[in-house]
Amino acid sequence: MGIIVLLICISLAIALLFLGGFIWSMKNGQYDDTYGPSVRMLFDDKKKQSKKDGHRPQ
Repeated sequence: MGIIVLLICISLAIALLFLGGFIWSMKNGQYDDTYGPSVRMLFDDKKKQSKKDGHRPQ
């Protein structure tokens, strides 16, 4: 029974380490997308045509 308590304590400590690392990485901008905006500007936006006319464009 004592080993279960020890394993739970160790697993909680490891989980807290991972949580702390995740929070640190979020605060330091590790997940910011620096590549996306530079590529996004190369592609044209597709214009959406309204379907108020009732016919499809050809």
